[in-house]
Amino acid sequence: MNQSSFKFHVPVKVRYNDTDAQGHVYFGQYYSFFDEGLEAYLAEIGYDYPAMFADETDLIFAESHCTYKSTAKWPEMLNVHTRIAHVGRRSLRFEFELWAQNDNRLVATGYIAAVTADRQTFKPQPVPEKLRQAVISYEGELTSESG
Repeated sequence: MNQSSFKFHVPVKVRYNDTDAQGHVYFGQYYSFFDEGLEAYLAEIGYDYPAMFADETDLIFAESHCTYKSTAKWPEMLNVHTRIAHVGRRSLRFEFELWAQNDNRLVATGYIAAVTADRQTFKPQPVPEKLRQAVISYEGELTSESG
């Protein structure tokens, strides 16, 4: 069992086409793994993209970061641990940990900061209360800073 304190994770398989000429996962591919975790996490907390779109809301990714801890290779299975660690007035911060299933090795950590926006105009708008409550219900009370 890995050391992650995150409540949620989803497995992803490293596909051959995820790798580069050196035989390990191409660095940009980690963001696709993060995105898979993000989408599955939203479904898990009960506020998936269809619910978001029904609220006329979308997410605009404003910032992202990945720290590579160890190499992953095809055909490894990874667990993408995901959480929302911060809910601001108009923004969210998703955090990620990627762990290798076979040896519980930490592969990467990272985050995506997203701004909630009107789905038609893409102008920033407040985080929908349904989303805020879904996060609090799943994760517990979070710190809320301006943003």
